[in-house]
Amino acid sequence: MDSIPELSQDYRLIEQAIRFIEANAQRQPELDEIANAVGLSESHFQRTFTRWAGISPKRFLQFLTKENAKELLARSENLLDTTHQVGLSSLGRLHDLFVATEAVTPGEYKSHGAGVTIRYGIHASPFGACLVATTERGICRLGFVQTSEGDAIDNLVADWAQAKMIEDYRATAPLIEPIFDLSQRGKESLRLHLRGTNFQIKVWEALLTIPAGAATTYKRIAAQIGKPSALRAVGTAVARNPIAALIPCHRVLRKDGGFGNYRYGSARKKALLVSELRPDMSHARPGFPQSSRGRRL
Repeated sequence: MDSIPELSQDYRLIEQAIRFIEANAQRQPELDEIANAVGLSESHFQRTFTRWAGISPKRFLQFLTKENAKELLARSENLLDTTHQVGLSSLGRLHDLFVATEAVTPGEYKSHGAGVTIRYGIHASPFGACLVATTERGICRLGFVQTSEGDAIDNLVADWAQAKMIEDYRATAPLIEPIFDLSQRGKESLRLHLRGTNFQIKVWEALLTIPAGAATTYKRIAAQIGKPSALRAVGTAVARNPIAALIPCHRVLRKDGGFGNYRYGSARKKALLVSELRPDMSHARPGFPQSSRGRRL
């Protein structure tokens, strides 16, 4: 069984491959060309890719097309309609089963975290290195390391400027498996501690109603929160989501089937989406060991 650091290392190659495909989308490069672009033989690339993704590179590439994204949005319509109608029952609980949210009060929001202690750590994940931070009330940050670990920490500090920050790897390591192993979801509830404006909180709560394997649009989110004309503000709130993956902003696409922007890179957004579209995605994230804890990178 592959370790999480190995899977995290594999992801770097997956991301390079997706970026190469994005840059050469018009001519649809062959597998050997993609493998060469990431410095591997075709057979080695095939093995590495399948180990991480659980599906072949060819099948993965089929998921990345704009046409497939449009089909995903169309298929999701009925599912999301049902989800919103039943609220916290049936399909509506596919995501809410394992996530409980608590938002800061307006006064707490204005205080920028004064009196709050935040423990954080950098960990390997199947989607690259990530920063996890938690307060006594729940996870307050889950962000992927996009440029550097220092930048990831700086972004946390900027959002909670008056909070006491403690690097505590041992406190955050046990959260990695419940976050990224879908088979563990529902076995224990993850608490989220959200700091945002009332509008942002509404948008983030709307994101929580999108089941894994489905997608929606910014327009639909705006309508869902009763602000159909606030598309730009909704887009900004989605981009400001402080808890990646758990609050699934990666499931929001453009209405034309475009994948759109993502705080942690378009390649990672596509990897997250495709991981949830696999037939066996209800069991685990790509390649994720069933009984491994996070380890220091």
